[in-house]
Parts: sequence; C-alpha cells; structure tokens
Amino acid sequence: MSKITLIEEELSTLRTQLKEHNLYKSLNDIEDVRLFMQEHVFAVWDFMSLLKALQQELTCINLPWVPVVNPKTARFINEIVLGEETDVNELGEPKSHFEMYVEAMQQTKANTKEIASFISKIIDREDVSSVITSLDIAQETKDFVLFTFEVIKTKQPHIIASSFTFGREDVIPDMFLEIVKNTEEKEKVDYGKLTYYLNRHIELDGDEHGPLSLQMIEELCGNDEQKWNDVLYYAKESLEKRINLWNGIEKRLSKNKEVVLS
Repeated sequence: MSKITLIEEELSTLRTQLKEHNLYKSLNDIEDVRLFMQEHVFAVWDFMSLLKALQQELTCINLPWVPVVNPKTARFINEIVLGEETDVNELGEPKSHFEMYVEAMQQTKANTKEIASFISKIIDREDVSSVITSLDIAQETKDFVLFTFEVIKTKQPHIIASSFTFGREDVIPDMFLEIVKNTEEKEKVDYGKLTYYLNRHIELDGDEHGPLSLQMIEELCGNDEQKWNDVLYYAKESLEKRINLWNGIEKRLSKNKEVVLS
C-alpha cells in the first residue's frame, strides 16, 4: 500500500466529519450565504498565501535565475498560480479568485468591511497575526488564518504542500448554487458573479489538480519517513482547523437566526 493511500485512510474520519458537517443544514437562504461568505473569504485569501509560499519554495523567483530541482512540480505550482491569481472573470477581465469572491460578496450585499480593512492593513505591511486578531470575525476564522501562517513559517515545502493538498479540499457547499438560483428567480436579482465564481471553482478544482498535488507530495517526501510523518500530522491539523472554521460559521448563523426571531 502506498504512503498516499495510508494517509488518505488516516484522514477518512476527518473528511467525513467535514463533508457531513451540520453547517450545511444551516444554509437555507441568501442571508445565510452572506454570513458564510463574510467568514469564508478569509480562507479564500489565505489559500493564496499558501500557494505563493509553495511558489517561493518550489520555483525560482530570485535573481540570478537558476534551474529548479523539479520542473514538473514547478510547472504545476505555476499553473495553479496562473489560474488562481490571474484567472478571467465573467466579463473576460483578468482577476484573482479572491477578487472575484469579494465582488460576488458585494453583488449579494454581504458585508465586506472586515476583509477590506484586513487587506488595507496588510498592504500597509502590518503584521498578519496582529491584524487578524483585531477583526470582528469568529475566533475560529482567526485561528484558521493563524494556523496557515504557522505552516508557512516552517518554510518546509512538504509541510506547506500537505496543508495545501489535504486541508483545502473542495468544500464549498453544493447547495450554494441552488440557493443563489432560487433567490435570483424569487427576488428578480442577479448574482451572476457568485454563480460564475462557484462554477469556475468547481471547474478548476476538478480531476487535474488533485492527482498532481498528490504527486507533488510524493516527490517532496521521497523515502524520507520523517517527512511522511510531518505530512500526515499537518494534514490532520489542517482538516481539524477547517472543521473548526465550519463550527465557528455555524455558531454565527445560529446566533443570527436567534436575533431575527427575538
């Protein structure tokens, strides 16, 4: 049995918890989607930081340029950067997926105050941990971002790749599209940006990226037992942080429903 197969078996319980999370039952209307997006946007943002950390470690971005150790892995990372950082939006304009997500939030009238404040301060070179802790978002969302940057600070490609590969699965609920479609028909509104983003997300995260990311893990670990142990540890931690992120969003949704009913 391959190392990858063993790891995937070890992660099966956590993956099941994630896929069967009660959060999905709490998503019933567009207001729920708005609240979800206000927290989830931070995971969309820090995914790019994980990706760029891999690009730093696995491709040559320094001068003078030298050939990389593994051109196949470097190509894979560069292809994902191309698709995530400079994809094409519904108008044919180059946009990052993060920017598409924020524009979809604006179109659906989700609150973008916290993410806008966060990005503004990051542009001003303020420390990520200091800024994230000051925001009015769920503690679980803050913990999620802080963990991502703990992973990045290791500067170990196999550890970063583990979080990237096993902790960032396609977990945007399928019912999003159904909720958006129903709301558009009922309220005669256009949420085309969100629909486009969701469809694009599904398209790019399909069959191609998954197998290549697993191959990247195998190439980075080789026959090093310690690296494989690291990969399993950080894969579990990443999935647990994702589950906790979902826990935090579920609590926020429940609290919001209580306020509406009171």
